[in-house]
Amino acid sequence: MSRIYLSPPHMSPDERELLLEAFDSNWIAPLGPHVDAFERELAAFVGVPYAAALSSGTAALHLALLLHGIGAGDSVLCSTFTFAATANAIRYVGAEPVFVDATEADWCMDIEQVERALAAERARGKRVKAVMPVDLYGLLPDLAALEALCEREGLVLIEDAAEALGSRRDDRSAGSFGACAAFSFNGNKIITTSGGGMLVSHDAGIVERARYLSTQAREPFPHYEHVTVGFNYRLSNLLAAVGRGQLMHLPERIDARRANAVAYREALADVPGFRFMPEPEGTESNHWLTCVLIDPEMAGVDREAVREHLAADQIEARPLWKPMHLQPVFADCPSYGSGVSERLFAIGLCLPSGSSLTDGDRARVIDRIRSTPGLR
Repeated sequence: MSRIYLSPPHMSPDERELLLEAFDSNWIAPLGPHVDAFERELAAFVGVPYAAALSSGTAALHLALLLHGIGAGDSVLCSTFTFAATANAIRYVGAEPVFVDATEADWCMDIEQVERALAAERARGKRVKAVMPVDLYGLLPDLAALEALCEREGLVLIEDAAEALGSRRDDRSAGSFGACAAFSFNGNKIITTSGGGMLVSHDAGIVERARYLSTQAREPFPHYEHVTVGFNYRLSNLLAAVGRGQLMHLPERIDARRANAVAYREALADVPGFRFMPEPEGTESNHWLTCVLIDPEMAGVDREAVREHLAADQIEARPLWKPMHLQPVFADCPSYGSGVSERLFAIGLCLPSGSSLTDGDRARVIDRIRSTPGLR
């Protein structure tokens, strides 16, 4: 039986054609015409004027923090229900992550807990400089409200949009909120460049400085001159060519993932204890991953029983993000919440969601779930 992956790359002939064009032109090294075009095209899709193509979404978050002067002695309020890259980038600059819980309504950063954390950390004498919310599994938090809070409190808002390219909230695209935003093109994302990322902003200065730092902070001399420490963070022309081909097909990839989500919901609607990720009014998710909560008391089985039953049939499923404040590496960081993210992690499962998933593959996943021993 062939293996069904959680979220594999989905290629078309366009990516191959553009990649070969880049190869034949001998623009192999970082930078080149495909990098420039990818930046323009992605910025236009998101609805922002400026973008810098980078080696990863993590690099984009790292530079975003550096570009806003965040460093040792500073604190950053960060979603706890996320992948480690979000918090790692804060540590890269020497700042302290302060973890904030999710809401039941959208699984994203809880604004009430943000306000609580900000007041408590300031009362402790901490210098809170920024808020970094995560667009989770393709769903955006109430970023307009977070923008207003940050403006009122003098904080920088950096949107971690790594999982949400093509998603919207309140008629605004993921990546268009705050001072700047970061996208990821890792192999499992809705579009991929194998590895890669993008920093986007409404501020030309931020993106110009990001380009400078990401090319080893080289000064404009005929020899190699450096006055500051830089990074090797630029995306290659070859990978940018792949990204351009991927971006051409993004709307249909979103449609395919949305169809997966709808099919799972309909096929499993009668299973006791199964509840899918909400999509509140005013939000449009790209449905990067379809996520289900499994109440063991109602379903008769727990999340792990379903996951292991799928794995035995070569079907990849994965628990939801383990909250950062439960990770040993961040055990010393402050956290604020009411246990929402812990509960989501304990009972949540990501189902195969790739845009190349066939009707037959999806039916196999559904049949396997329904045949889990002990499921009511």
